[in-house]
Amino acid sequence: MSQLLLRLSKLSYRRNKDVFVEKSVRLFSTSPCLTLCCISDDALGLVEGGSYTGKVFFFDPAKEEILQVPGKIVPRELFNSTMMGSSQGWGFFSQRSNHNSICISDHFNPLSSSSKIKMIPLPPLTSMLYGQTKVVCNVAMSSSSPHEEDCVVAIKFFGRQLSMCKPGRDLAWTNMLIPFDCAENSNLMYSKRDQRFYMPAPGGNYLCSWDLHFTNNDPKFNELVFPNFPNLPLSTWQDLDSCIREDHWVESPSGQSFLVKLYSRVGSKAAMVMVMVFREEDQVTAKGTRNMCYTQDIGDLCIFLSKNDPFCVVASSCPGLIPNSIYMMDHSIAVCDLTEGTVTRFNLPQMMPLFPFWIPPCSV
Repeated sequence: MSQLLLRLSKLSYRRNKDVFVEKSVRLFSTSPCLTLCCISDDALGLVEGGSYTGKVFFFDPAKEEILQVPGKIVPRELFNSTMMGSSQGWGFFSQRSNHNSICISDHFNPLSSSSKIKMIPLPPLTSMLYGQTKVVCNVAMSSSSPHEEDCVVAIKFFGRQLSMCKPGRDLAWTNMLIPFDCAENSNLMYSKRDQRFYMPAPGGNYLCSWDLHFTNNDPKFNELVFPNFPNLPLSTWQDLDSCIREDHWVESPSGQSFLVKLYSRVGSKAAMVMVMVFREEDQVTAKGTRNMCYTQDIGDLCIFLSKNDPFCVVASSCPGLIPNSIYMMDHSIAVCDLTEGTVTRFNLPQMMPLFPFWIPPCSV
């Protein structure tokens, strides 16, 4: 067994890095910029029309610093809303007075206009008999813009409800019942290669998916076959059984698929125990199975995990990112270097509000 696997079995933690607000910018360049965003409420000021203006802060993991965009207009509708999710650089907001009233906005896109915020209303949410719409797990979108004709947005709720619609075209959501419970630790994502929404089933041994046509509410299932699980001691596997596990299906820009298993301690806000990455090696077999091989090397790629749909970025396209790494956002911001077997956490300034959503490289 390689030294890397031994290091990964007991991830070491480097000294936490303190992050400070370094610079104020009006507009980002069009080069890939991966950010985590929040808004400072105490900077808001009322302007004409009932809207507000203030600063929006972005954490840049490549530069390891916080950038701020001043003079950002916050429409009154968004100021009275809660951000429920993010996908493709677009935020999903629900009204505080009515959680079923939602819209999509580019307010947290680093390249969006500071004065002309785009807002797209969506149909009112409706609950299924065995579902609910108050608590959202994550959202996913099939294209980079909801204005595209074939764009489909999907919302996965806590429990068993999944809802889909086409922005600007559908008058109501298509609600589907997820055929299993305990789906909270598996994020919904969209595969550009297969043009399907994917979500790992509980246990991580099956992958379920839905197409974009809503022709069949029953998902398609693919069995995941693991020929080479890491050879860990029995005591380590028993220890992992007591951990919370998240399964993330993610696709690289070239169409390569990965399954990331993230283990963390129950009730802990810091101790991420282990990360396992499995690469899809072959095409889907005639029986619908997918071969997932354990790997310690994802090459010149970075995987980003948070409460939104996971995504993959070529590290060399954004100088400063660490290749063969996983950037995470949950209770804190951290990067797991698979090559070194180390985890580095970033300490943000105190009292800074935090939205747990990574934003991929974006453009307007």
